Amino acid sequence: MTGLVTHPVVLAAASDPRPEDNNVVAGWVGFAVMILLIVAVVFILRSFTKQLKKVERAKEAGVFDDPADPGPPDAGSSSDNPPTHHEV
Repeated sequence: MTGLVTHPVVLAAASDPRPEDNNVVAGWVGFAVMILLIVAVVFILRSFTKQLKKVERAKEAGVFDDPADPGPPDAGSSSDNPPTHHEV
């Protein structure tokens, strides 16, 4: 029974010769895939740069809280009485 299973495999291996090292090339499909990947990366980087510029403009407009700029203290807090943390 095992002779029947291995027989087609042996025939397939014998009929498909191994190419020479100099004969193996990526071809046009590989070239097209690489070009598409490069174009996709360029578009993603441009979009990312635009988003970072939008975030920077929003930060300058005061949309986000900036921890480096504490601003005016809250009316209810006092610097003399720091908040205490109770462990449970």
